[in-house]
Amino acid sequence: MMGRLFYLLLGLVGLVLSLVGFAVPLLPAFPFVVLTVFGLARSSERLHKWFLSTKVYKETFASYLEGRGMTRRAKVRLIISVTITISIGFVMMGPILLGRLVLSVVWFGHILYFLFKVKTIPDMG
Repeated sequence: MMGRLFYLLLGLVGLVLSLVGFAVPLLPAFPFVVLTVFGLARSSERLHKWFLSTKVYKETFASYLEGRGMTRRAKVRLIISVTITISIGFVMMGPILLGRLVLSVVWFGHILYFLFKVKTIPDMG
């Protein structure tokens, strides 16, 4: 019982943070959507099925998490979000060159991954 409650709370926290991530471009939503799916799948079949049927999940994450790829629109949104987030960190690093270098490598890795490793699928709508 405690395990299910823990996963339910984890899923609900992920849900709230993913919704905030959609509204605030500085907070990436993707990891929180994954957390939501993970938590709800282990706690509540009804909530898990509900979340998988939502428009946000279907349009942005379903195809990627199912291994098919992402739409061009979803890729662009994700890349913009990652770029904005990492840019803020880059600026905050100030004169710390090693920190800026690490952030640059992480950003470049994200761009390469989503452009060349994640298949681009046609938009559904």
